[in-house]
Amino acid sequence: MYLHTTFLAFALAITLAGRPASAETAFYVATNGSDANPGTRARPFRTFERAREAVRGVGETKARRVIVRGGVYEFSASFALGPLDSGTPKNPVIWEAAKGENVRLEGGRKLPASAWQPVEDSATLQRLDPVARGKVRKADLKALGISTPPFPTTYHGAPPGPELFCGDQRMRLACWPNQDWATIARIVEAGSRPRDGDQKGQPGIFEYATDRPSKWQAADGVWLQGYWCYDWYDEVIRVAAVDPATHRITLAAPHVYSLMQGNPSPRRYRALNVLEELDQPGEFVVNAAAGVVFFWPPDDGAVPVTISTLDAPIMALKDASHIVLRGLVVECGLGDGVEVIGGTNCSIQACTVRNLRKTGIRVDGGFAHRVCDCDIYDTGTGGLTLAGGDRKTLTPGCHEALNNHIWGFSRHQLTSAYGLSFGGVGCRAAHNLIHDAPHQAVFVGGNDHVFELNEVYHVCTETDDCGALYKGRNPSCRGNVIRFNYWHDIGSPMGHGNAAIYFDDGDGGDLVMGNVFVRCGDPGRGSFGTVFSHGGHDIRAENNIFVDCKRALGSAPWDNARWRAALKGGEDCFFPDKLLKEVDITRPPYLTHYPELVNYLDPPPGAKRVNRAKLNVFVRCKQISSGNWQLEPGANWSTDQDPGFVNMGKGNYRLRPSADAFKSLKGLAPIPFEQMGLQRR
Repeated sequence: MYLHTTFLAFALAITLAGRPASAETAFYVATNGSDANPGTRARPFRTFERAREAVRGVGETKARRVIVRGGVYEFSASFALGPLDSGTPKNPVIWEAAKGENVRLEGGRKLPASAWQPVEDSATLQRLDPVARGKVRKADLKALGISTPPFPTTYHGAPPGPELFCGDQRMRLACWPNQDWATIARIVEAGSRPRDGDQKGQPGIFEYATDRPSKWQAADGVWLQGYWCYDWYDEVIRVAAVDPATHRITLAAPHVYSLMQGNPSPRRYRALNVLEELDQPGEFVVNAAAGVVFFWPPDDGAVPVTISTLDAPIMALKDASHIVLRGLVVECGLGDGVEVIGGTNCSIQACTVRNLRKTGIRVDGGFAHRVCDCDIYDTGTGGLTLAGGDRKTLTPGCHEALNNHIWGFSRHQLTSAYGLSFGGVGCRAAHNLIHDAPHQAVFVGGNDHVFELNEVYHVCTETDDCGALYKGRNPSCRGNVIRFNYWHDIGSPMGHGNAAIYFDDGDGGDLVMGNVFVRCGDPGRGSFGTVFSHGGHDIRAENNIFVDCKRALGSAPWDNARWRAALKGGEDCFFPDKLLKEVDITRPPYLTHYPELVNYLDPPPGAKRVNRAKLNVFVRCKQISSGNWQLEPGANWSTDQDPGFVNMGKGNYRLRPSADAFKSLKGLAPIPFEQMGLQRR
């Protein structure tokens, strides 16, 4: 078990350590129980709903605990907890797995073996790849009462249909190619560009390079997921027609940015939910019109199959306070895993949240909720969202994410689906480990958040013009602190450029301090750096270490004309709404909390828009900076040698007390490298 040491004392307090047994009322739930039972250990309840009813019948003067015995609990509707289910600061209500037992809350159904039948009709067999014939099974979902909504013509995110899970693993919609991507041979028609107001609805047309698409039956429904214009935005679009004679595919709708070469790398796509491409174990195809799913089961079907059916959070806390969820596995749903809306001081501890179509855990509003010691992985969109507080008044929400392991998110929505997202004011994430995603890992929206002592790696692996941490397009969102984090092995050389930390479209006013960056980012053909500012200013980079980074500090500054246009409003510029309507940066609390906002909208003549860097160490970096980074003279140090790490070869980047870096750079403070990432106790 992992646990942040500063959280331990608080966790022990809220779990009532040392409280006399007589002060607590406990109820038990078990898969072999009955709701007619009294809910004791010997005679447990069967359902969570009955336990909730029992908890409501106990006064607040006693601590109340629900202990869930091991087993699978299937939910056809969200299990909701609200004000009537709340505890108190002294006596929280605890819902927890029995010690050492595996409790699984599933938003789906186990399909019986009898639901799967061999595929025998000749038309379907003819369409299947020869290697799949005799291996693929089908299930009549309509007969089982399971909804199969059709895929929309276009979507960005998760498809609406059911998913299959087998042996705790998500099965995969049959696709082509099985690995990587196909590339467009030639764009024939770009089509309309709805993003810019073009509503003609003209779809794109492109040529494909191989004969493979020629065998697809587009009339049955074939969808293509692609990076159709930019490598930072994927979209799924249905195929209208495939012309084998010309090797042309006509899409059924325009891409939001149109079909064009927006970034340097080739335009990429892959086919989804194609019966002809069901050619390996673990793949499935949903025929929504017929209400049938085709599936090639792994292990010859020996492992039971779960189908997700609940299109809502599995656990939903709304305006609930002082509730603890501990040790539960939440999985196999079409919505989010756990949702916390409003309320105060709820805690999600040591839970496993996985195999979901959307986000793992979502905290929206309320005050002082925390998610700690959880494993969150294999989600269709995001991992964990923390949003709280009031941006108009800069009142903090005080939510925390502590010591969580978050990985393998963005399974369906490949871009802008974050492992960790901040919204509002004054939330904190510390000691988390976030890794393995095609696009960005952390989103920061809002003010005065703290992202510290985390480890982030292997993200931005197949996208471009991106950063492991992204923040942008709203200069009123400021005061955020990004400190003492370990960033490594981030990005890929795709052409435009990528970063570890990306401040985009005029963003600024934040602090990057005490971070260790190793092999992060690629400058591409532009001005990208490991820490990158596009257009913005008032960013401070202090006391960081950069190792083997191609360009440490990158910037593509806006000139005065572009800033004047952005601040006045215009095409694709919405700063007046962001700075004066959503909040007002010309009045307190913004003007007093952020003194640098004085004259922000009308700077005096000659005022410079710069970012500042001092006390940074650059180790084997090919280039230090670009653009409007202002490096304090004599207050940064660059070297091609080991600056005094404990063990650089084995990835220990803590500086020894006698390190040359301290001798060469006066004022450099030690960085707590050993405290970054998950912490054991």
